[in-house]
Amino acid sequence: VDDRVVELRRPLGVVLGEDADGNVYVETVAARGNAARTGEVREGDFVTMCSSTFGDDMWSCRGAGLSRVLSAIRLRAGPTVKLALESSKEGNVKAQRTAKNVQAEEAARANAQAKKDSLLEELQKDEQRLKKGKFLGLF
Repeated sequence: VDDRVVELRRPLGVVLGEDADGNVYVETVAARGNAARTGEVREGDFVTMCSSTFGDDMWSCRGAGLSRVLSAIRLRAGPTVKLALESSKEGNVKAQRTAKNVQAEEAARANAQAKKDSLLEELQKDEQRLKKGKFLGLF
């Protein structure tokens, strides 16, 4: 699930809010505003990225706070602003995927460590055989 990137003309036609973690979300979409015309901006969407002051670059605004995001929108050169939006449902899906990835990485690490331990044990047995002079019948 990828974020939706929406290019909006100013005025955007949205009221933004901030949650306890400093994440910015769409509180209200004005019925006849530029955001409503796109059909892609919904109340409750989180703003994950915003256009930089100039150029095509975007910056992550997760946890940046409402005042920084509003400043970036206000200072943006040109008539449009790009916002990357994610619904709370998309955020939950991403969180679940992230949790699964963490579990998979931990399992892979555990398997790699077990293999490493097994190889080390085998190497130590071979060294002991070599010291006893019974290595592959050559010594």
